[in-house]
Amino acid sequence: MKTTPRFPGVWIVLSAAIAACGSSTPPITPVTDSGQAYVPDTAWRTAVPAAVGFDGARMGALVRDVNDGRYGAIDGVVVVRQGYAVVEYYRNWSRERAHTMQSVSKSVTSLLVGLAMQAKPGLTLDTPVVGLFPRYATLENDDTRKHALTMRHLLSMRTSMDFWEQPYAGSPLDQLNRSSGDWVKYILDRPMVGDPGSTWAYNSGAAILACAAIREATGEAADAFAARELFRPLGIRGETWYRSPHDGLPHCGGGLNLRPVDLARIGYLVLRGGRWGDVRIVSQAWIDESTRPISRGTPVFFSNYGSAYGYFWWLFPTARGGSDTGVIAASGSGGQWLFVVPSLDLVVAVVATSGAGLDLLYDGVLPAITR
Repeated sequence: MKTTPRFPGVWIVLSAAIAACGSSTPPITPVTDSGQAYVPDTAWRTAVPAAVGFDGARMGALVRDVNDGRYGAIDGVVVVRQGYAVVEYYRNWSRERAHTMQSVSKSVTSLLVGLAMQAKPGLTLDTPVVGLFPRYATLENDDTRKHALTMRHLLSMRTSMDFWEQPYAGSPLDQLNRSSGDWVKYILDRPMVGDPGSTWAYNSGAAILACAAIREATGEAADAFAARELFRPLGIRGETWYRSPHDGLPHCGGGLNLRPVDLARIGYLVLRGGRWGDVRIVSQAWIDESTRPISRGTPVFFSNYGSAYGYFWWLFPTARGGSDTGVIAASGSGGQWLFVVPSLDLVVAVVATSGAGLDLLYDGVLPAITR
């Protein structure tokens, strides 16, 4: 079997397996394990791409395209199908180095909210947000609309709060990120511009408030809660958070750092409906509810790709130009992506300095699937 060239500055795991299929290459036997009961131990099991239904030549071309910059400055890609890692690629990065997740952090926060609701049934989607923070006796710009804001509105990005991020310079998010003060009070003090639930508008402050709600409901720091209830059961280690200088609150809007292979574990949990082997981590009901499309079309980002938005999760069609929502995704600035495609038993984790992850999925990974 031919081997894939070792590109300068690139570490490719399974370099031989990704190689193209020539006329001299013997037929490859498909794996017999569907992956339904499999969970990774300290490392992912591996397989030749063709053994799990990929065209080997096209996967080799994918790696070359990524290396050549077709999809921008990609730092790492992990592709898992049926529980087998078939591509693990790094350029100027390494397996053991945690990478910024940016707003992929929000989708992880969605899982944490689901876990907190399991642990504390008093916290629900209809819980009023302001009521979770009685220590703030007074709020600026207070009105009845602010008191109508619920957890559901936070998670669906339908807050109708005066909180914007673009242009970034001088935005509320920029001010928050540079602040040494109380992030929660700063967000709650923002004016309302409409009735909660009326309009979709991206709001990283909503994810930070959700993180604070976890702390209020559980009595525990959200990062400690995440480590015990989510990361350690999945075998994730070495995660870090950017935290508020004021009180150590994790920046759940964009402050998480994970190894790319561990980002794939998050995707695999979602792929398996919240189960990790025989262990139920997150309820199937929460996975279903949080990945249900609530908003779509203008002004939802990526609408040219047919995007929709659930509870801190993006949804995309399974084919470019389609109208379904079969791709569950997490997205972060700079090209951080996590794709979960249940119908194809597929997880793709992408980290980047400046990358085009959607094009990598639609033009690279999905066309390489043969069965």
